[in-house]
Amino acid sequence: MAGVLYAHSLSGVSGVRHTLEDHLRGSAALARRFAEVFGAGELAEYLALVHDVGKGACAWQDGLRAVEARGARGRVGVRHKHAGTVLAERYAQLACAAVVFGHHGGLPDLERLRDELHKSRPGGSEAVRVQEAIRAVEGIVPEIHRSSRIVLPGWLLDLPRREQRLGLDLLVRMLFSCVVDADYLDTSAHFEGAAVRVGEPADMTALLERYEVRRKRYLAGRESSPVDALRQSVYEQACAAAAGEPGVYVLQVPTGGAKTMAAGAFALRHAAQHGKRRVVLAVPFISITEQNAAVYRDLLDPEDAGGEPAVVLEHHSAVDLDLEETAFGELAEEQRVALRQRARTAKLAAENWDAPFVVTTTVRLFESLFSHKPSQMRRLHNVAGSVIVLDEVQALPDRLLAPILSGLRGLVDHFGATVLLVSATQPSFWELSAWKGLERKAVIDDPATLFDALRRVEYEWRTGQDVTLESIAREAATHPQVLTVVGTTRDAARFHRHLQAAFTQGPVLHLSTRMTGAHRREVIAQIRELLDRGEPVQVVSTSLIEAGVDVDFPRVYRAWAPPESLQQAAGRCNRDGRLPSGTVIVFDPADGGRPRSDEYRTAVHTGEQFFGPHPFAAPDDLGALHQYYQRRYSYQQGGDPEAGLGAHIQKLRRALDFPKVDHEFQMIEDEHSVPVVVIRDEGDREQIEEAVARLTDPFRPCGPEVLRSLQQHTASLPKREADSALRCGLAVAVTGDLLVWHGAYHERRGLDPDEPESLDAYGVV
Repeated sequence: MAGVLYAHSLSGVSGVRHTLEDHLRGSAALARRFAEVFGAGELAEYLALVHDVGKGACAWQDGLRAVEARGARGRVGVRHKHAGTVLAERYAQLACAAVVFGHHGGLPDLERLRDELHKSRPGGSEAVRVQEAIRAVEGIVPEIHRSSRIVLPGWLLDLPRREQRLGLDLLVRMLFSCVVDADYLDTSAHFEGAAVRVGEPADMTALLERYEVRRKRYLAGRESSPVDALRQSVYEQACAAAAGEPGVYVLQVPTGGAKTMAAGAFALRHAAQHGKRRVVLAVPFISITEQNAAVYRDLLDPEDAGGEPAVVLEHHSAVDLDLEETAFGELAEEQRVALRQRARTAKLAAENWDAPFVVTTTVRLFESLFSHKPSQMRRLHNVAGSVIVLDEVQALPDRLLAPILSGLRGLVDHFGATVLLVSATQPSFWELSAWKGLERKAVIDDPATLFDALRRVEYEWRTGQDVTLESIAREAATHPQVLTVVGTTRDAARFHRHLQAAFTQGPVLHLSTRMTGAHRREVIAQIRELLDRGEPVQVVSTSLIEAGVDVDFPRVYRAWAPPESLQQAAGRCNRDGRLPSGTVIVFDPADGGRPRSDEYRTAVHTGEQFFGPHPFAAPDDLGALHQYYQRRYSYQQGGDPEAGLGAHIQKLRRALDFPKVDHEFQMIEDEHSVPVVVIRDEGDREQIEEAVARLTDPFRPCGPEVLRSLQQHTASLPKREADSALRCGLAVAVTGDLLVWHGAYHERRGLDPDEPESLDAYGVV
């Protein structure tokens, strides 16, 4: 085969093809830059240099031209991973070869990797094509051959033997992230006809100064409250603690103690002092992501929108772009083929967290760490050298604590991260084996005294068979300003109906993930406005309001839940301490629902042993909370400190079985939710349809901003309902598991499952 070797077809912008030499060298330079942060630049550079060597084969080059001649862009249909995999195994290590083999489809397990390498040996089905590709590429990129093997980082070899495999697992994941992101960025730049988009290093000192100035401005324009002095003390202690050495810190502050401001100040100050590259703040609920991102944007983003780039990146898109098969199995084959093609195109739109201050969800963060899929893992390398803030850390799932804590420790010990755990109900992580011997750095000197000073509510309890959603709605309706938090989205919709029938003094508002992000923000703003004016308002919400949503009700009702949730709900009551005491009523409705996971049931069962009506403790009793966590973890482990809490995932990590780790590591145990784009306002239609068109057209540029623009228009549906909606034509698949909604959208309740149209469509009636 004569002539130039190509990696990608014609760019619709520049009108030129992407040469293979340029792509390999460009990707290698980027990967080296990314991995130098954790001392593996040479290794990442080489893996990126060889990742597409297989494209040098005649069959692949001919296939590219054939695809281009048909006016298409996408899969050539000729395998090209084996040649680079052979080189990676020859000059690095078998585990590193997984990075090259998996750069499109995902990291493989070692057994499959060995099988694929066997195909590349003399006599194997891939042998001829592999050797042909290597011979073709070595003429233009001779560095694919080395005089010696690449040595793994020294810290890995210094680990105890039992820990070496976990360290290797994390190293391979980081290398994979570097190579995949470099590949995506270089490819995207070609098709956009532009330079590679890599952010410049942030000046954390300047950002800290901006943060301090704007915080003072914000406080000066805010009505003072009786708890402001305590909040200032929390802030000052956080600033002082930030001078400490990198490690794992704990910020334990009662709800209403201004944790958001304090956590941001700690993270920025620590980053400025210790040369950290960015802040990654992860929260358990999308609603908190939206609120916190808004707060931090006000404090950090440039005031001139047309000047310097934004500082804060809000990322909580739940779209799975790595589906090998569409999640909706009843579609016709041609529809599945089209969706797979769209997903491959849309992967270039995956977020890589190349921003100074990232606000995301814990699902997205740990998905990046324990997935095996390219578009989810491409952002992982940007966590290295960062300050990771885990807000509302009590929401981390028990069944995954072993890998989560192990992964966080690995990031701190070997990849330059600092971790800040933020919670009013700090779990007892240091009593678990994963953090044995790890130093616990406390931000607050005396949490117990702070909790006593900030106690602002009294608890009441409603139990018995006569307690129902309707009876509680009637009771709540006798008070002018009430927040009620229930256990499920279905209960929220039903309670909202009961309240509408019983409350006539003012609006009855609703919050759940069945509403779009923009809709939720509008409702939260309306709630605050009504409360500030002292007007009547009733609100029913799922647990999404419990953490980080800054509202202040005199009276809160909370359906029975684990004690940490009860305390979080109480944080929305008398938040600013303007009343002598607020009232929190915990009720157990006979007709109410609860999350169905075993873990949730265990937490509720354990909580009932410590908290409740007299003589039990209140949910904000720190001593009782500590005992509660100890017993809860003991139940999960079955008495064996090396079992439970995700210990089986640790075994899979040691075996470097990346697909099975991904399969077992599910942050959301309940039924999988599907992201659904909704056009609520005709004024948004053109923008939404344009974004959807870019996601579905393989010939149009599609960067991360496309998915980002849809976040505010996205709600969630349980997969069962999404499947039914697809069958009935109420929704249309876009890319990955993303849908566009064509059915009814309730002005208060969003995607209400009990609306007549939805009932018919879902086959419930």
